[in-house]
Amino acid sequence: MRIALFLLDTLFFFLVAAALLRGWMNTRRLRMTQQPGPFVIAVTDWIVQPLRRALPRRWAQANTDWGSLLAALLLSLAHAGLLALMTGLDDPLRLAGLALHFLLRTGLQGLMVLLLAYAVLSWVQPMAPVLGLLGRLLEPLLTPVRRVIPTVGGVDLSVLVLLIGLQVALMLLG
Repeated sequence: MRIALFLLDTLFFFLVAAALLRGWMNTRRLRMTQQPGPFVIAVTDWIVQPLRRALPRRWAQANTDWGSLLAALLLSLAHAGLLALMTGLDDPLRLAGLALHFLLRTGLQGLMVLLLAYAVLSWVQPMAPVLGLLGRLLEPLLTPVRRVIPTVGGVDLSVLVLLIGLQVALMLLG
């Protein structure tokens, strides 16, 4: 049973994280032609495209990619539903809470992965092509921290501070 739950969590983590990343990349107006764009599109197109067609025109043409965000929410609900079937949970309110918890946890953990990749690549391979994409994705989160936390000896601590903040948020989430 534990193995099945682990595999279910892993599969839905990647699907929800891909949908969230697609939504964020589209909201930030990043080109989806360089990696991880084609991978994210291939993994999420089956659910995002029908949702975009079903959304009202005003939502479909908004600055926010509502189709991808709605896909992440629906995938989280599907995860919670399958979890409920496997464990015998039958309270619909608890089911919605589980879905929201999974969605938030996946978003926070996904941000941590992006931040760690950004930090490691900036030290190990500063000319990596994906570093520019990560920088454009993370800039809205890092800029406010950089205004408050100065560099120490030429080292930007904003990534570390943001990672600590995300870890605290995960601890509060439970």
